[in-house]
Amino acid sequence: MPAASTIVNVVVSGVLTGIVYGLMALGLSAIFGVVRLVNFAHGELMTLAMYGAVVAFQKLALDPFLSMAGVALVFGALGYALQRGFINRFVHRPEHAQMLLMLALAIIVGNVLLLAFGPDARNVQTSYQLDSFELGPLLVDKVRVYAAAAALVTTALLGAFFRLTLTGKAIRACADNPLGARVAGLPVAHLYAVTFGIGAATVAVAGCATVQLIDVTPGLGPAYTLLAFVIVIVGGLGSMLGALLGGLLIGLSEALAGLLISPSAKSMVSFGLLAAILLVWPRGLMGGRR
Repeated sequence: MPAASTIVNVVVSGVLTGIVYGLMALGLSAIFGVVRLVNFAHGELMTLAMYGAVVAFQKLALDPFLSMAGVALVFGALGYALQRGFINRFVHRPEHAQMLLMLALAIIVGNVLLLAFGPDARNVQTSYQLDSFELGPLLVDKVRVYAAAAALVTTALLGAFFRLTLTGKAIRACADNPLGARVAGLPVAHLYAVTFGIGAATVAVAGCATVQLIDVTPGLGPAYTLLAFVIVIVGGLGSMLGALLGGLLIGLSEALAGLLISPSAKSMVSFGLLAAILLVWPRGLMGGRR
């Protein structure tokens, strides 16, 4: 049995990672909750953002946490243009057509990354990457603390946007009653595109926050898409609060599984947790709440 201090360190690390996981899944949950579209290219967008942070570091010497805002703005604009100019045409088509569209987009992004960067792993090496904060017996990675802080700030800004701004309230109205929103004269297509842009910007922030924790390769996207699905289903599909809670649970369970069982058992424990929660709460922990 590991020492108590080791377990506490692992728990703290898992919670910090889980906060970033929650932000990653938040974009997927927001897009589904408003547009009712399952974004199968979510992980590929995060991988693309990670490469954006790598390029900004290598070409401009920009720290990933400094390039985060710029990458998020670019992805917000990209997501808006993609939804408004292309995906909106599929919003009212059958679900299998939407699924095939997003899978095609995921494959295209993955192969473009492979052509542009090759199969080799890329990473970012900063001066503080191996440093830790020492709090008594706790040794907390600086990168994880900064990543979790960035995720919390982004989440708070996103929550304020949806609750305090007119555009955010209009998006929530579209999510609750799309037909009523159209009758009331709201520009639904524009609001859908704004939502997709927000989802893309959110996952871009998560990608920039994660790039110092894991090497990036073109084939990383499907793993993150699957992880995001697990998180939002655990938390409740369409619930922003549920995405954050699901991220915390998955991050914590993966950390403890890696310590107490084996690093290779992380996925097994995550899916086991998913199955157990769905047996008790079929709609997820926060199903039905936004």
